[in-house]
Amino acid sequence: MSTSSHEPHFFSQIDVVHSLPPSNPEPLSEICTLMRELLTAQSRQNELLEELISQVNQSHRRKTIELALWKRANPELADFCRRAAVKLERVQTDLLSTITEEVEYNAETFLDSEFSLNEFVDRFGMKFIHLNTLLQVLSQLGNAPDIQIQPTSEPRKDR
Repeated sequence: MSTSSHEPHFFSQIDVVHSLPPSNPEPLSEICTLMRELLTAQSRQNELLEELISQVNQSHRRKTIELALWKRANPELADFCRRAAVKLERVQTDLLSTITEEVEYNAETFLDSEFSLNEFVDRFGMKFIHLNTLLQVLSQLGNAPDIQIQPTSEPRKDR
C-alpha cells in the first residue's frame, strides 16, 4: 500500500514556546496580606473555640456538682432511681423489640398508607419518647457521681 501525496498528514510539528509572565511583586504582597488575614481570623476562631469549650466544661462541672449534692441529700432515692432505671432499660428493650418487629412486618404498608404509618407512630411514638425521657432522668439521678465538694471561702455576689 502506498500513500498518495495528496492525503492529509495526521501528525504535524507544533512549536511550543515557554514564556513566563513578567514578575510582578504586587500579587505576591497581596497574597502575603491575605495569608496574614487568614491567620488572624484563624487565631480569633481558636480563641472563640477555647472560650466555648471552657463554657461547656464549666456547665458540665456545675451539673456534676449539683447531681452529687442531690445524691448526697437523697441517698435512698438515688438508689431507687438507679434500680428503676435498670428495670426501665428492660422495658425499653422490650418496646424496641416490639417496634422493630412491627416495622419489619409492615414496612411496605407504611410506605403505601399514610394512615398505617400514623397509626404506628400514634401507638408507639409518644410512649417511646416519654420512656426515654424517664430513663434519662432516672439514670442521671441514680448514677450521680460521688465527688468531694470543696466549700468556697466566700459566696458569690454577682447573682
